[in-house]
Amino acid sequence: MRLSTRNQLKGVVESVDLSEAMAVVRVKVGENVFTSSITRAAAQDLGLAEGKDVYILIKSTDVQLGVDD
Repeated sequence: MRLSTRNQLKGVVESVDLSEAMAVVRVKVGENVFTSSITRAAAQDLGLAEGKDVYILIKSTDVQLGVDD
């Protein structure tokens, strides 16, 4: 599969927390952990489980930054 998304990071699923409709998936990439909220159906369809190799795809048209005063 080829994707237009240019920000692709390979990682490993650290945890999958399923609720009735949603799933919170934590993925470790190097020293960093990324969290994604997806539907429970999508998590199950992808077979997401601890230790599974995955790719994080980051596509954003808006990135906001903040600083302490």
